[in-house]
This record gives sequence, C-alpha cells and structure tokens, in this order.
Amino acid sequence: MRGTRLVASALLTLLLVTTGVPAADAARPGDLRWTPCEDDRTAQCTTLRVPVDWTDPYGARLDVAVSRRPATDQAHRIGALVVNPGGPGGSGVDFAIGAAGFFSPALRARFDIVGFDPRGVARSHPVVCAESLVTAAPAPYLTSERGYHAALAYNRRLATDCRRRTGPVAGRVDTLSVVRDVDALRAALGEERISFYGASYGTLLGAQYAQRYPRRVRALVLDSVMDHTVGTPGFLAQETTAAQDLFDEFVAWCARDRECVLRGRDVRALWNALLAEAARGTLADPYDPAYRLTEWDLVQVAFGSFYDPQFHSLASFIADADEGSRAVGRRAAAPVEHGFPAIFCADWDLPVTGYAEFAARLAALRRRAPQMLVSPLALSSVVGCLGRGPAAVNPQAPLSPAVVPTLLINSRHDPATPYAWARSVAAQLGPPATLVTYDGWGHVVYSRTPCVNGVVDRYLLELRRPPAGTRCAGVVPAPFGVGKRQRPVKPGGWAAPVVPPTADG
Repeated sequence: MRGTRLVASALLTLLLVTTGVPAADAARPGDLRWTPCEDDRTAQCTTLRVPVDWTDPYGARLDVAVSRRPATDQAHRIGALVVNPGGPGGSGVDFAIGAAGFFSPALRARFDIVGFDPRGVARSHPVVCAESLVTAAPAPYLTSERGYHAALAYNRRLATDCRRRTGPVAGRVDTLSVVRDVDALRAALGEERISFYGASYGTLLGAQYAQRYPRRVRALVLDSVMDHTVGTPGFLAQETTAAQDLFDEFVAWCARDRECVLRGRDVRALWNALLAEAARGTLADPYDPAYRLTEWDLVQVAFGSFYDPQFHSLASFIADADEGSRAVGRRAAAPVEHGFPAIFCADWDLPVTGYAEFAARLAALRRRAPQMLVSPLALSSVVGCLGRGPAAVNPQAPLSPAVVPTLLINSRHDPATPYAWARSVAAQLGPPATLVTYDGWGHVVYSRTPCVNGVVDRYLLELRRPPAGTRCAGVVPAPFGVGKRQRPVKPGGWAAPVVPPTADG
C-alpha cells in the first residue's frame, strides 16, 4: 500500500511539473473547514493557506480569510459567486457576510456568495504601519519643490516601516498574486468554474483573473470599471475630469431641486470664494473652528460626497462653511492598517520626473477643473507611490480580447471610475463584452435600481447578456443625511459601499 501511495505521489508530481501547475496551486475540494463567523454566526468562515510568493509555492505561507453565505435554495444552486468590493483594501469577508444588504434575493437564492480579504487586507495578514507615520502623511497637493522632495522622503520612510512591521507579505500584495489566490480558492471550493462580481478596484482583479484562467470563469460582472492602461497624464486628467463633471452635476441639481439649501444662489461663485479663503489660510472648519481648512480639505469634502452621491449634505456643508457654523467635531485618528499604497503601487506605474513636471500637471488640472482643481483620489494615489520603490510588479497593460462573455456596468457620472474607462475596457475585451450604462450619478451601480439589478441578475442567473447599448435611467440623488454635519474626509478609494454585517434572512 505504501508503495502505491509513493507511485501515486510521484505521478501527481510529474503531472504538476509537466502541466506547469505548482502543487500549491492545486488546492483540493475539502481543504476548507467552515465554522460560524465570529462577527455573524449565521454566516460561515474559514481560511485558505496560500504561498506568500507564488513563484516559490513551497515557501512561506499566509492564511487568506474567507466567508460564505450558502445559497438559500440549495436544490437549485448554480454555484459560487465570488465577490470583491475593491478598495484596494476592502474586506470581501464583510462584503459576503453583509450580502443581504447588497445582493438581490434572487442571486442569494441560487449562489453561494463567497468573499475573501485579499492578502495584505483586514484578516488576511494586513499591511500595518506605525500610526504616527500614517497620521503624519503630507497633503499630496504639493506646492513647492521642497514639499515635493519631503513627500518622497516620507513615502520611503513609510514603505520601510510598513515592510518591517508586516514582513514579506508587504511586497507580495499585487493583484496578480491575488489572482492566484482566487484560483486556489476556486479549487478548494470544489468548483470547476466560478462566477465573479467585482466592484471598482475589484474589476481589475476580475479582469485579470479571467485573462489568466478564462476556462475557469462561468460569468464575469465588472461594476465601475478600472482601466489598467492609462499612464500618468491620462490617469490624472480623466479622473479630474470625472470629479469636475460631478461638481457640474451638483450645481445643476441644486438649481432644480427645491430641497437644496443653496437654491437661488450662485453655487460656483460661492465655492470659488471658499477656495480662495482656504488658499489664504483663513477659512475655519464650521465643525471644528480651531482648524483652518485648506483647498485640499475642501475638494476632499466635495469628492467624498459624490460617491453616493450626497448632494444634499454637500450643499449643507457649503452653507455652513459660508456662514461660519460653530457645531463642534473632531477628526478621528488614522488606523494603523494601511495597505492601500502597498497594493496600488504594486499594480500601477505612474512616474513623475520631478517637481517641474508635477507643478505643470497641477496647473493643467486646475484649468481643466476650476472648482475641483484635481481628483483627490488620483492625486493621492500618484503622490503616494513617488519614491517608494521598487517598481510595480503588475504595471498597466491592455487586456486581450475576452474569452469569457463579460458584463460591464458603469455610471455615466462616476467620480472614481470615469465612464471613459468602462468604454475603453469594453473596447479592449471586444464583442464578448457588453457595457450597460447607468445614466445617473455615483460610484458602484449594482443595487441602485430595479433596472440595474435586473440586467445583472439575468446575466448571472441565465447567462443572458442585454443588447448592446442598454441603458438604465438614473435616480435623482435622495436627501441622504440632510442636516448631517459633514467633515473633510479622505476619498473612499475604488470600493463598493460599506455593507454592514447583516443576518441573511
């Protein structure tokens, strides 16, 4: 018997070598041991052990946290729908646990909703850094050569600190490594093929997984699409154009909506006056009067409000800033988990040759976006990578024509993933890809309207793509948070809305 096992083992090893599939890549059904999740015992959780470095599959390992909401109609179960909320840095474990707050009952009935925290994130060996360094980050709107070089030095200190505290995982958090993790998860789930829903930055993961493993994908939905081909000029310009577009839409909404507290006033002139006061260093934060708002603070407030969007809250903030409201508030300290730059800078090569080029780009962006000045998300991302080293291991490259029929969906007015990006990716993928346009506002489209949900659900459930050119009407922004005090916040990244853990009824 022992000899038989040795022969079988030798044959398996030979098979793996001749097919080019590392043994560690060949996870087996039953490798996962599911238990009730600590955060919500109605969901199931487990861990998947994968190599830290997929080029060394027998080396050091890390545990990837996984959660699952089993299909509620097991008799008609289709398979696993693996989901990723983007970020980079969003928790797929939380996303799947809270599936009832995002995905339709029809999808939850027929699919196991499976989420995972990508390596370097949350429960999967997160990238951690000294809190004192994270909170000391300079504002990326750099206005002097001295400030530019100080930002590069800061990035080097931060990267060194994060690598020291995190270990080798900090250098292996690129999306291509996560692609390998997803396929190990697929195998461990016992699925020949998976369906995949990726939101925002998760669309990069979905697209790259389907490129590497096209025969292992049943269906692919890319919601609010990253275009992994743009270089520094296009990245900054297209993101900034999208941010200014949302400000223009905000102004138009305020002119027609009777609930806008600024209705009847010249909103652009009022905002420009606030920007000028902030540039002089004399604009008090209406919710923390001891603090003086900068131009950067203002554009972050506006940009953060565009995700839902929260046009009502932005109007209230502008009114309060203009009137000098004295409601008291404090800023929260940044957490020590800080994986965004490690992940983003491994996936993107966005060089800037020096301060002269940087200043010229900022000036051009200000002309392009007179109210927004720049996309805070794009600028933070570019500046956060300067001087970090080493070079991106997963730099931009066009996608090959798709093998898997793919559904793309994007808002016409999206602050974080411009509509132009979705059009570009659809063109790269060719006829197997169908782009559905949501003629509305905000970031991440699914769960906004019955039209959107119907298009996505029919595709995932029946593999029926809609006709080319399909559009869903936009819904006018609701009065979310009317009267709520809104402070300057960091941009939300490329991520789906936060879904709180909810028992799946």
